[in-house]
Amino acid sequence: PAAKFHSGNPVTAEDVAYSLARTVKLAKGNAWMIRGIVTPEGLEAVDATTIKITLAQPFAAFLAVLPWQFILEKAAVEANLGDDDGQTWLMTNVVGSGPFKVLRAEPGTLYQLGRADTAWQGGGGNLDGVIWQIVRETATQRLMLQRGEAHVAVDLTSEDMDALDGAPGVVRVIEPEYRTFSIKMNTEHGPLADVNMRKAISYATNYQALADSSGYAELMVGPLPNGIFGQDPNLDVPRMDLDKAKEYLAKTENPQGGIKLKMVYVTGLEQERRFSLVMLDSLKALNIDLEIQPLPWPDMVAACASPESFPDFFPVYQTANYGDPDNIAYAAYHSASNGGWKNAVYKNPEVDKLIEEGRSTLDPEKRKAIYEAFQKAVVADAPDVFGVLEKRKLGLRDNVENYQFTPVASNAIECWPLSIG
Repeated sequence: PAAKFHSGNPVTAEDVAYSLARTVKLAKGNAWMIRGIVTPEGLEAVDATTIKITLAQPFAAFLAVLPWQFILEKAAVEANLGDDDGQTWLMTNVVGSGPFKVLRAEPGTLYQLGRADTAWQGGGGNLDGVIWQIVRETATQRLMLQRGEAHVAVDLTSEDMDALDGAPGVVRVIEPEYRTFSIKMNTEHGPLADVNMRKAISYATNYQALADSSGYAELMVGPLPNGIFGQDPNLDVPRMDLDKAKEYLAKTENPQGGIKLKMVYVTGLEQERRFSLVMLDSLKALNIDLEIQPLPWPDMVAACASPESFPDFFPVYQTANYGDPDNIAYAAYHSASNGGWKNAVYKNPEVDKLIEEGRSTLDPEKRKAIYEAFQKAVVADAPDVFGVLEKRKLGLRDNVENYQFTPVASNAIECWPLSIG
């Protein structure tokens, strides 16, 4: 009952129902999390503070995805609908109920938040506001932190973390997160449509080199991030074995190699460039050449439109937005994601079925067994070179207090609890 929008008006069940229905209708942003699960017909504002949600089908991760469904003030949006359901208006106006409100927004450059007078959440720190400045070069972030020009620097490189070791006034934070890095293969077009070629490449890959090039990281054990519910730490996954690699290569249409494949990576993303070089070197053992092409991210996304436009190798970082295996399984391996960057082309009816069973099964032990079967099925099909789980790397000034660990949502930091001592 204490929840209020920044306008001072109370957050009501009607606002919740309106916001969820709007998300489903627009089918953008985080709508994929509740696609086919929440419907407008299943939403009912019982009274001012009670919302009844009847799901279209059981969804074990429903409570985990709810925090990602943002609640807007219905009256404010309805008054500014325009011809796009208020989307244009909301680009420069905020109608939320969080502890901070937006004071300034310069997309791609800077966002300034101020403590809301209506803040109702408990556990807050002493911050009057937050300035989130976009600084592309991590070395610049590090120097700003060392000079005291920034209190927090997020997503630093391993080299930055080494340079900060012992730096006065700076606290290093190195912690695990659910961010997977895998190299997706074109399972529907070209030489890699053959599972034997994919397995040959999986066993030819120098995984130790992938780990070494990543700095603070550990190798993935299958498609799910290490430590998440249902992940099997004893899963039998490919590791570098050139004899096995050549056995699988012998079963393909190119038993002697002699082909040229293509790998793209995001322009300016040094870590992906290093991974590409590891793959270039690894494939030489199979007499396979690799063309490496940096592309702007929008061009990479465009290449995901069809199997014909999709390259042979496509590196992908994916962070779990919520702490459930469904997040990675559904987004990265279900065929419903085909055509998008998370899973451009891979489709396997058996894998789809297991993912759907994992979503709809509520019993934890049964879910665990389903996800164990899912992991084995994916490994057997070898759609990816399973890479690394990089550690989250950030630096804080030593007067920043009450930092809270957050394993989901890469680069996310909980600002509300923070205080400056």
